[in-house]
Amino acid sequence: MTVRFIEPRRDDPRVTENRRYKMVINGKSVDAASGKTIKRESSVHPGLFVGEWPEASREDVETAILAARQAFDEGPWPRMSGKERASYMFALSAKIKEHVEELALIESLEVGKTLAGARGEMNHSADLWHFAAGLVRALEGTTHNEIGGNALGLVLREPIGVVGIITPWNYPLVIGSERMPWAIGAGCTVVIKPSEFTSGSTIRFGELAREAGLPDGVINVVTGYGNPAGQVLAEHPLTDMIAFTGSQRVGRQIGAFAAPTIKRVGLELGGKGPQVVFADADLDAAADQVSSSIFGNQGQTCIAGSRLIVEKSVEKEFVDRLTKIAAKVSVGDPLNADTNVGALINKTQLEKVEGYVDAGRKAGAEMVIGGDRIGNGGLFYTPTIFTGVRPDMSIVRDEIFGPVLAVQTFTTRDEAIRMANDTIYGLSGMVWSLNINNALQTIRGIRAGRCWVNGTREGVTEMPIGGYKQSGQGRELGFKGFDEYSEFKNIYVNLGVSEPWGPARG
Repeated sequence: MTVRFIEPRRDDPRVTENRRYKMVINGKSVDAASGKTIKRESSVHPGLFVGEWPEASREDVETAILAARQAFDEGPWPRMSGKERASYMFALSAKIKEHVEELALIESLEVGKTLAGARGEMNHSADLWHFAAGLVRALEGTTHNEIGGNALGLVLREPIGVVGIITPWNYPLVIGSERMPWAIGAGCTVVIKPSEFTSGSTIRFGELAREAGLPDGVINVVTGYGNPAGQVLAEHPLTDMIAFTGSQRVGRQIGAFAAPTIKRVGLELGGKGPQVVFADADLDAAADQVSSSIFGNQGQTCIAGSRLIVEKSVEKEFVDRLTKIAAKVSVGDPLNADTNVGALINKTQLEKVEGYVDAGRKAGAEMVIGGDRIGNGGLFYTPTIFTGVRPDMSIVRDEIFGPVLAVQTFTTRDEAIRMANDTIYGLSGMVWSLNINNALQTIRGIRAGRCWVNGTREGVTEMPIGGYKQSGQGRELGFKGFDEYSEFKNIYVNLGVSEPWGPARG
């Protein structure tokens, strides 16, 4: 079976346009103090550059941290009413909506994802800001009126302070928007560092925040490499929290950098999501969504369902469905409306995917489809399916971050749950069954923070997300998302005269 390839157009003016960005620090657009920049080479058109931004030094990041610190300690933002903060956030949501096409094009060019997919993500980012803004006026503490006739207890919710946010390259603005609205909505100020590969959309967002009227220093955008820029955010004594989304390896480093200052650490790390398919499932719907989960965005998604755990009696039938879908996938030009799968982020990631595929072959797994680069020069890889895998194979155990699906089989629900939980990760899990009792009992047994029954792609801002086990700590979104960026102050109000202690009695 041959996957269709859509040749990218090098003469598209959207690709060749020169995009040069500056960081946003304390409300101003600035270059790095050193004058150094990072140029982003297209993963679709080798030799073409789709963005250039400053390479921040330690000095640049410290300047941004000091701006956020001053905005928090002395500025109006934490002292505004919830109504006032919400009004700015609503305005920023509207700004994102106004610039959906521009932001989507930036992310499509930098990430290599389809323009259609990026467009949906930008609309989702606007919705995240809109939803969080609507909740800000409802933030509250608690009172305790039953702790004695002469006492009253108050628990105040207060912002944690200056928050450093480090986002990955696969969903730059969405993941930033899963954190920033809840942080600044709680009254915090922010310094955000996007990936050095995909910084453009976050910089434009910072400019839109300025246009929306946010006070200087509330949102600062720095760009550069993890060392030093990300490391400074994590270890600096003037940041009160660090929120990191990315690999498990770097997540451990972030925790170590933050440890000396005992700051709060929020982590969303890797995943190896199980997709459990029972024989009684709607197999057509399941095949469509299972393939979307692992092949969409080139498989470069933390919550991708990269392990298919299918009931043995329908394995062949279900894999046949998946194979037919994979064969119809259009790979290639992200700006073409007919493209389903774009390019991998960089050569290193492509070689990593190839390495895992080769390891699967050598370990004895059977490749049903895929396993090849495609196209002439771009970083494109065909949707790939392995059957006959063993639990000890690297394609089953490791997060590949590519369009590679490993298929395992089960015969009982307990066996399926054990297989689903046989991983260090716990970010996502999916179950397909038309028996709702069976589906719910299965999903309850899977240790993962973000789960679906008879679905894989749907997500709502109302519910918290986060990982179990080594997939991270903390929760974002929903009402609980504000707790991540809040401190809770216990105030005991004495309304009477306390019983004197020993010396005072005399």
